[in-house]
Amino acid sequence: MLRISADPAELEVGLIHGFLSRSSYWAADIPLPTLERALANSVCYGGYVDGAQVAFARAVTDQATFAYLADVFVVPDHRGKGYGRDIVRALMQDSRLQGLRRWHLVTRDMQGLYGRLGFTALDQPELHMQKHDPDVYRRAASKPA
Repeated sequence: MLRISADPAELEVGLIHGFLSRSSYWAADIPLPTLERALANSVCYGGYVDGAQVAFARAVTDQATFAYLADVFVVPDHRGKGYGRDIVRALMQDSRLQGLRRWHLVTRDMQGLYGRLGFTALDQPELHMQKHDPDVYRRAASKPA
């Protein structure tokens, strides 16, 4: 059974960094200090089975009007059990994230999961813009310390 917690002290930062930096397409090569800063400035949830972290999700948010759902994952050995849905649902039900006007996310392959949680494609994608720097982590890693 999955136990879900919002306690940042329980997060296994090494596991989260390992998954995101080596196994995700969206945060490949993320430096550990960058991730630690992101975690400290987000609402984070961990999912645990038998005391080990197996799932993660976070919201980048002002806790008043907007949240960006980010870095959702379930480790491979625990997929297919609904843990991704469960941890995102718990995060979205957090009291700090109620009454938001907009939630946003970007996904390449999980539209079905997020659709069941109320997310839809952008109504007017032409109104949305981005400033994207996909090589920022590689450049940071190549700078001398």
